[in-house]
Amino acid sequence: MAEITITGWTTRDVRFPTSLDKTGSDAMNAAGDYSSAYCILETDSAYTGHGMTFTIGRGNDIVCAAINHVAERIKGRTLSSLVAHWGQTWRHLVNDSQLRWIGPEKGVIHLALGAVVNAIWDLWAKTLGKPVWKVVAEMTPQQFVDCIDFRYITDAITPEEALAMLTESETGKAERIRDAENSRAVPAYTTSAGWLGYGEDKMRGLLQETLSKGYRHFKLKVGGSLEGDKRRLGIAREIIGFDRGNVLMVDANQVWSVPEAIAYMKELAEFKPWFIEEPTSPDDILGHKAVRDALRPHGIGVATGEMCQNRVVFKQLLMAGAIDVCQIDACRLGGVNEVLAVLLMAKKYGVPIVPHSGGVGLPEYTQHLSTIDYVVVSGKQSVLEYVDHLHEHFLHPSVIQDGFYQTPTEPGYSVEMKAESMDRFEYPGKEGSWWRSEEAKPILEGEKI
Repeated sequence: MAEITITGWTTRDVRFPTSLDKTGSDAMNAAGDYSSAYCILETDSAYTGHGMTFTIGRGNDIVCAAINHVAERIKGRTLSSLVAHWGQTWRHLVNDSQLRWIGPEKGVIHLALGAVVNAIWDLWAKTLGKPVWKVVAEMTPQQFVDCIDFRYITDAITPEEALAMLTESETGKAERIRDAENSRAVPAYTTSAGWLGYGEDKMRGLLQETLSKGYRHFKLKVGGSLEGDKRRLGIAREIIGFDRGNVLMVDANQVWSVPEAIAYMKELAEFKPWFIEEPTSPDDILGHKAVRDALRPHGIGVATGEMCQNRVVFKQLLMAGAIDVCQIDACRLGGVNEVLAVLLMAKKYGVPIVPHSGGVGLPEYTQHLSTIDYVVVSGKQSVLEYVDHLHEHFLHPSVIQDGFYQTPTEPGYSVEMKAESMDRFEYPGKEGSWWRSEEAKPILEGEKI
């Protein structure tokens, strides 16, 4: 194939008005507008690379501004030079000394990095005619290791250890690839019924609907009020049962202090949740460890990761034994490369990967990452969150059938958004767009929660 050069990029601030019906609502985030800080890499060929970072509304424009700074670092570079030494490319993107000052490797600048890095992977996979998961599955162990910047994590895992682990995982890999090709690699769980802003009748109906579709894992938001949560969890257990093979999980979205988390979850232990997600600040490694130790006698695990800033914080959570479930995020981390580093550390410390996918575009992304974990790294099936909204805006939306993600087959990273969706929901938008309509006024003129 002829050489391809990055000639420029476009950013799009795309926001969907989910605050109007409380989709995505939880104890910390009462009224989010699911949004995409979107990056399109332009080339001197027919190919473009699409990547995005998920936010919940205000501030999405700040991430777009940061994308402009990060993307500029690869303008004029050939695609082959970027992917030939992926670990070096990743370090180059985080190593601008002035941009690094507003991180480093965390916050807005890291969210922007995720969009740009994922856009490169999308572009590369399209030129190869393969989905991203297949590109990684066909790598040698050494090529996989070369994708990672091991700076700051060699006390947890060295390149040599990673190479040995991946070489060992080659056993059975062909069979796992066949599982993936038959869409039996990634079982789904649902959060669609569990948003805190939904009424009990709506929650009940959605639980019954998803149960009938073959789901066996269900997650509900908690942390609003103890009385309300007990009532909602009681309804959930009434529908899914205690002894029918169905699993309940709960998510507090960081609303508690450590003592509050422990006390509150002891009150909810009767509903037998598998785990409590984000019980406290996502940066509090010692706090997660304390919550885990206190809840272990009650059979409740601890999960976190959707707000975990980088591989360094994940390293600490894993080395400290602070979590039972590792919830990688596709774009809060610095794209595919940093995710691969966390997959390896989780494998070493025996912690299952259950990605965060509760947002626009995230299931499209994470179906690739969970497939990579099963096929290439852990060799073990886990589960992956699925939320049933906004998929219609993507060219290749994620699909659930018989309780499993249908493995992507189209070339790329599955987050290419329809042009008409970007035009209609771009913020602040042009005349005729949604954000210029009367429908938008309750959000634009209402209270900013």
